[in-house]
Amino acid sequence: MAPAALFDVDGTLLDTNYLHTLAWSEALAQYGHHPPMTRIHHAIGMGGDQLLDHLLGQDRDREQDDEVSAAHQALYARFWPRLKAFDRADELLRAVAARGWTVVLASSAASRDLDVMRRALGADDVIAHATSADDVQESKPAPDLVHAALDKAGAEPQEALFVGDTPWDVKAATKAGVRCIAFLSGGWSAHELRAAGALEIHEDAAALLAGLHDSALGRPPAPDRTAGAAS
Repeated sequence: MAPAALFDVDGTLLDTNYLHTLAWSEALAQYGHHPPMTRIHHAIGMGGDQLLDHLLGQDRDREQDDEVSAAHQALYARFWPRLKAFDRADELLRAVAARGWTVVLASSAASRDLDVMRRALGADDVIAHATSADDVQESKPAPDLVHAALDKAGAEPQEALFVGDTPWDVKAATKAGVRCIAFLSGGWSAHELRAAGALEIHEDAAALLAGLHDSALGRPPAPDRTAGAAS
């Protein structure tokens, strides 16, 4: 059973967090909601359901939730031609795969968004699996996404590492029993990521690539041979 490297996409491999922040701000404004941009940014990384709870409260009228989320999708789609991978993100995925990890994109994005992001990333030759919104019932910080990525990779939690950029990534991974490496590229501070339980913190994909040898991702976990020894 190969070890699995589970990569968040938005804010981790692609520079999209602030684009999502703007799209959510405009979508919410269309329906009379005007939370500060900093609050919206700090909710990015959650799924739409959790994000609206976080920003508008759980006791709100939910009648327009689907319309707000659809507006966000439409507004975000304007940015598709501008989606850009972080420097050396594709090289990082190839280097991790070369070290024996099964590379999985662990995203809760809509399938059409995921297709666009994969083209912008340009590393399909080493991406073994990918998740999307279709694979989860509850979004981050719930662990559903991490469980789905593990299932696709055929890996156990102790044989995996999650790479993300928000405390929601770290919390979701931790709930699933998976250690998490965090990047600063999504706009969160090292203090916030460390407080959430991040195993390592790196500036961005290029920084992890430069220090890969000394990272937990530089040394895949040895397979568990307990069962074989017992027999």
